[in-house]
Order: sequence, then structure tokens, then C-alpha cells
Amino acid sequence: MNDFQESKALVRQYYSELASASPESVACVLNKYCTEDRQWFGVHPFNEQRGSEAVAEVFWRPLMQSFTALQRREDIFFAGHNDVYQHRDGKEQTWPDDIDRSVYNAEDGRVWVVSMGHFLGVFEQDWLGIPATHKMAFLRYADFNCVKDGKIIQSGFFCDIIDVMHQAGLQPLPQQTGASFMYPGPRTHDGLLYEDQVPAEGVATTALMNRMIADLNEYNKLGDAIPPPEYMARCWREDMVWYGPAGIGATYTIDGFQSQHQLPFRQGLSGKVFNGHVARFSEGNYSGFFGWPNLTNCPVGGFLGLPASSVKADMRVVDIYRREGDRLAENWVLIDLPYWLKQQGLDILTRTTGIVNPQ
Repeated sequence: MNDFQESKALVRQYYSELASASPESVACVLNKYCTEDRQWFGVHPFNEQRGSEAVAEVFWRPLMQSFTALQRREDIFFAGHNDVYQHRDGKEQTWPDDIDRSVYNAEDGRVWVVSMGHFLGVFEQDWLGIPATHKMAFLRYADFNCVKDGKIIQSGFFCDIIDVMHQAGLQPLPQQTGASFMYPGPRTHDGLLYEDQVPAEGVATTALMNRMIADLNEYNKLGDAIPPPEYMARCWREDMVWYGPAGIGATYTIDGFQSQHQLPFRQGLSGKVFNGHVARFSEGNYSGFFGWPNLTNCPVGGFLGLPASSVKADMRVVDIYRREGDRLAENWVLIDLPYWLKQQGLDILTRTTGIVNPQ
């Protein structure tokens, strides 16, 4: 079987101690489980941080002070060896033909573990300029942690800040094309892979995910071309569900995905460049990745209901997939839209604060 269980156990214990930590003690918990120079990638405005004190100061303390009785409600949890050979200067490197990926990763000793779900708390104090509601609120998240020699050495943490704004009654963007609701976990209710999985299943999931990525990249080269539904059906079930970030929303079926997300995305953005992933891995029927950034593109007008811009902007993206048979059935997506917008001169957090909490 695989060698992921020790890393999974470490991350689960880390989460258990975080759950009982206070703003004053959270840095001690981070120090216990993470290396001194852990590299932490967070969405805007947290961005890249080094070391436990920096992560505690920029993210955990403000979150714990704003959301009381905070709890993690996990929907998906799995681990794997990175399918990305190297990542230098934002450029993904391909595997040489003569290297056995599984052996390379096993000898390197690194295992990636991902947790996805929601934080739940009572929104008692303003957070990032978003006014407190004094009601329960959910923060959607995906948390990637790379474990080596019993410590977390690198992390990628994404959360959906715009969704929290929606819960507070704020609409920082025009009406979204997809549906808006609190996203569920997998339809099959089997996303918490705490136990060993059959290695061959993870290999099959990785192969399908990579084939899907290759298919879409080929269409990226064609500019605004939209793949026909039958082309999408090579990798996706007809009843696929795509859970996109707030600002875009969720879609159902291939037709719904194409009309409510893929068409606006492809027609509203030009000059798409794929920059690669920091981590991409699978276990069982689940797979996922994140990039820093994944994509670079330029808005030509229409995407998110916004006008054109001449600025090329980077997109930081998380994708988590569930495979069912030989097709992908569900896809949970987080995009750091506040960062993408800020590069074009629109800081939605600063603007919101200026409107709802003017000085």
C-alpha cells in the first residue's frame, strides 16, 4: 500500500490542536508542526509568508478574533505524491521519460495532504473590512500541506473571501453567471480518505485529470474556441457539477458548465498562458492541484461582468476533482479573484471598507 498514513495522521493532529488553539497560542501550534521557514501561500490579502509567527499574525489571529466558536467542517481529505516534477520561476517542468515518478517521490520523502471544506463560526467582529453579522457564517477553504520528515514544510491555503462578503449582504461584483449556495461535499459522501486506498485507483485518477488538463490546454491555443459538448464528454460525466468561486458560482451538467462558466471565461479572457502547478496529486477517486499562479490572462470584457483591461493578470487557482468510473463527476474550484482584480487596479476589500466602514 502507499506511505501516506503517517503524513495524514500528522496533519489531522495538527488540525486537532489548531481547533483548540487561541489567538495567543496559535503560533505555538504552528511551530510544533511546521518547519521554522515553512513557505505559506495564501490568497490576497494574506499572500506569501515565511514562518509560523508571520502566518499566525496575518491569518490565524484575525480569523480567530473575528469568528468565535470556530470549527473545521471537512468534506474532502486525501494525500499523494506530487505529479509535478519541478517548479521553477512559475514554470512547470515535465518528467523525464526515464524517471519513475513514484520512486522519485518516495525517495524524496515528501507527501502532500489536502483538506477541503468550510470553517464555521459566529461572525462577531469585522474581518478584512467586512462588517460582522453576529450570525453564523461559513468560510470555504482548501488547505494543501507538504510533509517531510515529520514536519509541514510548505503550504497553500485558499479561501473564498467574496463568499463571506455575500453572506454579509455585500455584492462587490456584478451578478454572477452560476448559482449561489453553500456548496456540499461529494455526492458519494466518501471524500474523507483517512484509510489506505488502492494505489491503482489514484494512478487512474491522475491519468484522467492530466488528460483533461491537456485537452483544455489544446483548446486554449485556439483562442476563443469552445469545445463541443462531445469533446468535454471525453473526460466529464454529462451530469457533472462544477462548484466555482463566489463571483462565478456553480453549474450543473456539461451544457450548464459551458454556458455559465466556460463560455464567459474563454470569450472574456485572452492571451491565456498556463504557468504550471506547485502541487498536483491523487489518491483513490480524488485528485487536486494548486498553482502560484496557474494562469496568466488579459480581460477583453465580459468576464465577471466587468469591462476590458489591458493588464495581464495572474490567476491563483485550486481544483479538487472526484472521479466516477472513467469520467470526472464533481469539481470544486477556488480562484483568488481578489488578487486577480487587484492587479488590474480594483482592490475590492479596500473599496468595500471605504464604503461600509468609512473613516
